[in-house]
Amino acid sequence: MNQPESANTGAIAAYLKRIFTAATRYASPSLLAAAAVLAISAAALFVKPYIGMADNGDYFRVLYSNGIYFNAPDYASQYFGYFIKHYGIFQYFNENGATLSSSQSLFIRTALQLNIWLLNARTFDIRIQAAIYLILYTVAVYMLVEALTWGAPAKRGYTIASIAVFLFGDTAYTAYFNSFYSEALMLVMSLFVLASGLLIYRRRFNDYAMLAVFVVSSLLLVTSKQQNAPLGILIALFGICVLLARTDRPYRLSAAGGLALLCVVSIASYVLIPQEFVNINKYHAMTRGVLPDSSNPEKSLEGMGINGQYSLLSGTIYYEPYTTIDVNSNQMLTEFYGKFGFGKVLAYYATHPGQAGRMLNLAAKDAFTTRPEAMGNYEKSAGLAFGAQTHFFSVYSTLKKTLTPKTFGFIFLWLIIVVGLYLPSFVTAVRTKNRRQAVRLPLLLMMILLGLAGIAISIVGAGDADLAKHEFMFTIAFDLVTFTTVSDALLGRLWRNVPLRPGAAPAATAV
Repeated sequence: MNQPESANTGAIAAYLKRIFTAATRYASPSLLAAAAVLAISAAALFVKPYIGMADNGDYFRVLYSNGIYFNAPDYASQYFGYFIKHYGIFQYFNENGATLSSSQSLFIRTALQLNIWLLNARTFDIRIQAAIYLILYTVAVYMLVEALTWGAPAKRGYTIASIAVFLFGDTAYTAYFNSFYSEALMLVMSLFVLASGLLIYRRRFNDYAMLAVFVVSSLLLVTSKQQNAPLGILIALFGICVLLARTDRPYRLSAAGGLALLCVVSIASYVLIPQEFVNINKYHAMTRGVLPDSSNPEKSLEGMGINGQYSLLSGTIYYEPYTTIDVNSNQMLTEFYGKFGFGKVLAYYATHPGQAGRMLNLAAKDAFTTRPEAMGNYEKSAGLAFGAQTHFFSVYSTLKKTLTPKTFGFIFLWLIIVVGLYLPSFVTAVRTKNRRQAVRLPLLLMMILLGLAGIAISIVGAGDADLAKHEFMFTIAFDLVTFTTVSDALLGRLWRNVPLRPGAAPAATAV
């Protein structure tokens, strides 16, 4: 390196150091992390070339019932390949009913109304929705980093904030905001669930406010997608630790009411899944799950009371234009769909552990893929190849996808390590009857089980059909739990409980 280049490098380094020093002087780690995620994501979503997600054919399920329609003449030719940001707004009577119930509609309708007020009443700009998600996401990142760094030494706190930006500013995550996929809502609400729980654990902010965030975000997460319906039971079960964090009656009644509501909504969401979608999932559970890997497909079907001749459907998908039999026929309804439920599929895997293990390993191959390869990120007008994906600020998602071992054994090992690291502090909290300090491990275990449930539900509910997208819950849970564990390791908090307030020793029976 010659002398002028060396001088320039030194000047740049000094300049960046001054910026960092000024930022850390006036902004907390949590505020700095939130601001950085906001800036990076805004550049990706709202500055040309705009980054979003192409439609894989699922958009119609939520668009028409919410008053939006496809208005691009060549829309069909852009499936999978190009992101589209403009859609038409119904001007008169909309005869389209909801094909499924989802909390995602709340955000679409809010964005639609804002679009009509701020832009125009004829064309919907999806970036309005992206802005809503991004604002909420920024708040969620702030809360999560605050829960982990509150009272921490400055250098370590800002290191954790940098890691948060590296993980949660990744465009493989935020590109979902410029789409109509429910994964965007799942991402935001998952952060809120963990962050609010950890803030209760740290006794940071008002407990009732954090409890409200925990319950509301859990409700929105569970109802965002039909696949998530069973997750409400898990959250309610492990949410008992949040309920027990305090002993006063008003708090416990509020928490109990919220968790009970979550159970009811979870069950109702499952019961209200349209039969058409149940049949689609049943079809794939059998043809893309049980049959392809079975050594004797006919026998596997007959064990469930189904005619063995249906083994001819092995490997097919519901949407194929030409099939051996009409998938919507009365014959299929009575002789195929009507012969089994997801309980039978789960029982089948339980009695065939070898096949279950192979399916879990197959699922593990896609479990660390944040952004499915099938969908492009750019508009057609950007002039890039069909299906091209962005590399802007996506180092973490690329490394995770490339370097992470693709076996379920690794996932199991990760679970054991995390639980083992936090177990001593949990045992100490239980022995000293410190209810609040006992919240942390159950909360992280809840997130792990939500992720594992996402994998199990994907396999039992739809086999290997679109696994990368169906396992998104695990991807989120893995990143959230790993980030929390790394943060606590940097702060030396894995094996010990942290003070409820910076510099204060935790009371043995803190309420």
